[in-house]
Amino acid sequence: MANVLDVATKSPGVYVFEEPSAVKAIAGVSTSTAGFIGVILTSAGIPTEQSEDKKTIGPTTAEQKTFDLGDYPVVKQENVSVSVERTLESSEYSVDGSTVKLNEAPGTKAQVTINYKVSGEQKTSGPTTPTANQKSFPLDGTPDSGSVMVKVITTKTATIANNDTDKKGQITFSEPLAVGSTFTVTYQVQAASSASGSTPTAPEGVPALFTNFTEFKQKFGDFDGTPTAANYLRHAVFGFFNNGGSRCYVLWVSGTTKKIGDALSELAAIDEIAVVAAPGATSVSTDLSNHCQHGTLYRFAILDGPGPGRGDATSPATLKMPGKTNYAAFYYPWLKVADRTKDENGALVAPDGVLPVPPSGHIAGIYARVDAERGVHKAPANEPIRGALGVTHPLSKPQQDGLNAKGVNCIRVLNNNILVWGARTVGGEDNQDLKYINVRRTLLFLRKSIDQGTQWVVFEPNTRALWKKIVRNVTAFLTDVWRSGALFGDTSQEAFYVRCDDEINPPSQRELGLVVTEIGVAIARPAEFVVFRISQFTAPA
Repeated sequence: MANVLDVATKSPGVYVFEEPSAVKAIAGVSTSTAGFIGVILTSAGIPTEQSEDKKTIGPTTAEQKTFDLGDYPVVKQENVSVSVERTLESSEYSVDGSTVKLNEAPGTKAQVTINYKVSGEQKTSGPTTPTANQKSFPLDGTPDSGSVMVKVITTKTATIANNDTDKKGQITFSEPLAVGSTFTVTYQVQAASSASGSTPTAPEGVPALFTNFTEFKQKFGDFDGTPTAANYLRHAVFGFFNNGGSRCYVLWVSGTTKKIGDALSELAAIDEIAVVAAPGATSVSTDLSNHCQHGTLYRFAILDGPGPGRGDATSPATLKMPGKTNYAAFYYPWLKVADRTKDENGALVAPDGVLPVPPSGHIAGIYARVDAERGVHKAPANEPIRGALGVTHPLSKPQQDGLNAKGVNCIRVLNNNILVWGARTVGGEDNQDLKYINVRRTLLFLRKSIDQGTQWVVFEPNTRALWKKIVRNVTAFLTDVWRSGALFGDTSQEAFYVRCDDEINPPSQRELGLVVTEIGVAIARPAEFVVFRISQFTAPA
């Protein structure tokens, strides 16, 4: 603006000038835009995330070498060492004084254990590794008649592969196993590939913005009928929009989930994203939380618990948790939703069928819905999950009692409603002041809003006049936040304070080009435990 004296002193008259406002409004940033990363199978059938399974089985017929694992497809493995255990019958060994003699030598890769009693005292010989052709095994004393039990554990080599004709995973030993023997095998299961509708037209590794599910289908395709990671992503995005979400960025990678960590850097460049999730990819939970806590600093991660066939917990002790962090929330169990697979005419193939899907997409939609209706300060809990027909593992109150303190946000079926029944960050009680999701997300909202709304301060003269402007602008913003119900207190003085003065900005600090503002806020905590005290009383006459 021109100098007032240069203009207003040349001739008589009224002169009106515009003055820039001393209050530069700080606008609240968006808190509900989601960023999804998914593993998609291409038509080449690249395997997705692997899960672990374990089975104990044995031969049902003589000379059996091949055994069905049930899961399909499994990860092929050759030269797998498996311990085969067999308890021998009396006809396969004899006792001669203080020696047990086997009818056949068990081999040098075996271990022999003999349990027996001498004069009523229980004793054990072994486990003994036999030498070549060894059939006799000395005992410590002559065993009581009928009290001997001989067990042979043999290490055998096997191959784990798929029977594509019968759609079964199988384990095959190099030689038959004797009837009566058993073995335990741990193996990896991978998602079945599907060429139908699995390859999206959106370029791999490039985030794409969607504002409704129809836009998403145009680039990622419709549900293709296979319960693979491709459909996990589709159900997540569908659940996001169905539960109140309005904007999300979706990025896909092919193959293993190792690529997801690299893909997070692509989402980091999109400032609008406030929550991130990788539906069904439970092995990258640490990558997601680190992306929020140490990478972008202003984001919150929604993590899926284990799903069916992936270590689904039957008790709190068996549920594996990610590392403690207040930048993420962990949800369990998975949801059951309607199978939305359609035939070539667009009709649902199995309208009464249900599929298990990870909950992170639906939960992200609930975050967006609660943010829009109430605000980020409202805990995203005690909210119905739209589109959910059930849960994969119904939980009781005693079971949740052991999970809540750890920061497991349970999804419960209460009064025939499927509700989010938890509002804690990962780690729960260990996170102290930041154990609640809404407290952490409100702080992120305040930090980012103030960050973006005060950029005008940079390179301004570091004077008391500037300090007053900072205090005035931040106070105006926090007053609006307090009035929305996010801060505790009957007055603004109880709810927050803003300081920028000589005490916290001494000359030595100003010489370094620093201006420091101290802000304190009293964020409202959720009423997690509601207590009513009821007693009888006698009314006065």
